[in-house]
Amino acid sequence: MTATSLALGLAACQSPGTETQKPHTGIIKTPFGAVEGQPVELYTLTNSNGTAVSITTYGGIITAFRTKDKNDSVSSIVVGFDTITQYLQQPPYFGAIIGRYGNRIGNAAFSLDGKEYKLAANNGKNHLHGGLKGFDKQIWKAADVQDSVPTLILEYTSKDGEEGYPGNLQVKVTYALGDNDDLRITYDATTDKATPVNLTNHSYFNLTGDTRSTILDHRLQLKSSSYTPVDSGLIPTGEIRKVAGTPFDFSQAATVGSRMDQVPGGYDHNWVIDRKGKNLETVAILTDSVSGRLLEVQTTEPGIQFYAGNFLDGKFTNHTGTPVNLHTALCLETQHFPDSPNKKDFPTTILQPGEKYHTVTVYRVGRMAK
Repeated sequence: MTATSLALGLAACQSPGTETQKPHTGIIKTPFGAVEGQPVELYTLTNSNGTAVSITTYGGIITAFRTKDKNDSVSSIVVGFDTITQYLQQPPYFGAIIGRYGNRIGNAAFSLDGKEYKLAANNGKNHLHGGLKGFDKQIWKAADVQDSVPTLILEYTSKDGEEGYPGNLQVKVTYALGDNDDLRITYDATTDKATPVNLTNHSYFNLTGDTRSTILDHRLQLKSSSYTPVDSGLIPTGEIRKVAGTPFDFSQAATVGSRMDQVPGGYDHNWVIDRKGKNLETVAILTDSVSGRLLEVQTTEPGIQFYAGNFLDGKFTNHTGTPVNLHTALCLETQHFPDSPNKKDFPTTILQPGEKYHTVTVYRVGRMAK
């Protein structure tokens, strides 16, 4: 992605106009059912524009991200449900915190300090998104709530041996909703034993706010000149390949569906971000001309998984009762690379005792330039 093209994308990101009467800014907590006898709460963060993000303590799930479109109509740009019952049907990670390791680990195993660790093989022969009961299926503790900039802090302790991983891992995830319609997600963790850690959020986006429309006409730009090819099980081969001349080239904005038929199974790959340093950078811009919305993704992470909803099959329905069918939502998961514990040339995901895991991702919604 050139500096010029990225700058043009950012210039197009305009926040909704100021309303005469500002809505109440703050946080509202409501009951959201129970899981195995434990109560679950729903926290709704609202900023001064009326943009609202709802997050449940079950899985830290973003159940809704309600924003205005170009006509000032409000709808959620993420796929979500209104009851805990629907989430207990185990939909494919809609909106959840993913851990202890986001994405896949090949052959559901890795070696660390001379010892092999076996994990749950919950994706064919491979390990996916933390296992059978990953962070997406745990009840998190709401540790702090702040109203000035609507902020929710969730905490969870993953015990030594949970899902096969070593070490007691203390995790904190902070959600803060700014007045630029930016949802900032901060991930922090510490451990008492060396362990792989790769945390992310698995929201499914459709900028139209309506899953009767596919995401094939959404335009995507990625700050990436290379990606990690995968085998038939979607495990990286270890190669880092240039995107130029391939259907993986989103260095200039292109529609999601324009070349996807050239990718067997559709997009579900990790792009290597062309980083200038370790600070927060804009790495993706997604636009939709129907709604006029623009989604900007910033992160400190080295990679981003673009998944085009290839396995969505209409089994689940969203807030409006509309089926979530094939390619009606997509994911932009910021991350370290899949299978890094087994790929010595990939950036390490091993957290050591005494170290602090700290990453930040921002999802900012705006309007396309007219």
